[in-house]
Amino acid sequence: MKITILSRSASISSTKRLVEAGRARGHQVRVLNPVRVEMHLDGQRANLYYRRRKLSPCDVVIPRIAQSISNYGLAVVNQFAMCGVPLVNTARAIAESRNKMRSLQLLSAHGIPIPATVMARDAGDLKEMVGLVGGVPVLVKLLQGQEKHGVMVCESLQSLEAALEAILGLGHNLIVQQYVQSAGQDVRVLVVGGRAVAAVRRRPRVGRLSYTLNRGARLEGLQLTDAHRLAAEKTAMLVGLEVAAVDLLEVPEGLPKVFEVNSSPALPEMEAATGLDLASIIIQRAEELAEGGLKVGLPEPEPVSRRKRPAKASTGEA
Repeated sequence: MKITILSRSASISSTKRLVEAGRARGHQVRVLNPVRVEMHLDGQRANLYYRRRKLSPCDVVIPRIAQSISNYGLAVVNQFAMCGVPLVNTARAIAESRNKMRSLQLLSAHGIPIPATVMARDAGDLKEMVGLVGGVPVLVKLLQGQEKHGVMVCESLQSLEAALEAILGLGHNLIVQQYVQSAGQDVRVLVVGGRAVAAVRRRPRVGRLSYTLNRGARLEGLQLTDAHRLAAEKTAMLVGLEVAAVDLLEVPEGLPKVFEVNSSPALPEMEAATGLDLASIIIQRAEELAEGGLKVGLPEPEPVSRRKRPAKASTGEA
């Protein structure tokens, strides 16, 4: 099988793991930088070029679109779809997951527990609505911010007002969200092909906020509970993602709350914490989609120690 991975660089650790897993299973794998892909439409055909050379066909595409190139990258993903290539995550599903308010609206409408959230265009309005999310402290999130840099915590109304005026003044849209005290921990569940396959608990560095995957956060393998599984699998299904990391907040009482959905989750960190070969599970789902998309049920992920040795890297055409 010929697999195309859309990623800014083959040296990115998660991309590298997918390449290794694909070649270990006997596939030809190429990595294309989405910003170097050119697109052509004429009302009858949709063509793709890479550095001005027409791309040879592939059997399936695995998008790993960076937030910084989201608009162009998603257009490239959509162009592959127009050419009839199966996708592991469609452009629409990726875009849905990256708009924090829209994804939360979707989940809330289908009864998925989420932290209380408010959104408005005016700083004064948002400040007045803080009581609806339980008062300070609160989380302030850029609507389409990067995972590591798009979140801050405001512990007083004064700090909240300053943050709101500064961010809105720069033209950014944002949401204000309930800050659920959960002993500084949250849970990330990886869903592939509609099934939760692994979970980790995240413990941030001292003084860091647990609601994002900050560098240096300690990940610990976690046994999936029925509540984790149900929330994560239903979330991935509603957003439409074949591969998703669903971030959950564990609260003292009641069901876990979904606060984030990620369409390009980091793999090596989760593999190290769980000891599971998660990249191969994603490649297996890509195989199923290339063969017709039947949800035949993925096998349990193997321990990392059982990985096959990667096949020798091919030279690869464009």
